[in-house]
Amino acid sequence: MKLFFSLFLSTALLLPVAFAEKPAGEKVALFNGKDLSGWTNPYKHGDAKVVDGEIHLTADKKFFLVTEESFGDFILEVDIHLPEGKANSGVMFRANVEPGKVYGYQAECDGSDRRWSGGLYDEGRRGWIWPSQKGRTKEEKFLAHEEESKAHFKKPEVRDALKRNGWNTYRITAKGNSIKIEVNGVVTTEIEDDTDQSGPVGIQHHGEKGQTYRFRNISITKL
Repeated sequence: MKLFFSLFLSTALLLPVAFAEKPAGEKVALFNGKDLSGWTNPYKHGDAKVVDGEIHLTADKKFFLVTEESFGDFILEVDIHLPEGKANSGVMFRANVEPGKVYGYQAECDGSDRRWSGGLYDEGRRGWIWPSQKGRTKEEKFLAHEEESKAHFKKPEVRDALKRNGWNTYRITAKGNSIKIEVNGVVTTEIEDDTDQSGPVGIQHHGEKGQTYRFRNISITKL
């Protein structure tokens, strides 16, 4: 009986603990570097695999790989490496997930000359929040800061925050209605919005055929 109890206790200590049960301030790895435990693809297309401690996404159409668990107030950190050529990605947080559809908050990873990396995009719903743009922003209140937000992304430190051909560390802080996004230590977005308060984390393949998007060091800290 003592042996059975000892084995049971040892096994229990190895079981994953839900984020909600973790104490505030403790960093938790969302990706173990070995397999895709805790992640799921809600689409019928797209391929995700682990290569040398990284998640590699390949596809011919846009898709998101998302966590099975939801998260509320947190600091989320993700390293992203875009492929060469036309490329666009992002980090979903407090996301909404349905079969074949992921929508909601996305920290933009923009490989184009536009250089809006670290902007806040509302995927599949309201469009651009920060910066905002007429024709690409569906909620009128965000257009009030269109000029200010575009000027922000023209600042050299913000414009050049993304390393186009290297690894980039994204840090997203979400607490209540406050959202802050940092790219390689540069604050790119600080805004308040209370549309979503909790949801899964996701990483994106934008759909460029033959391209591989790479992710590593994905962790989250409860606030």
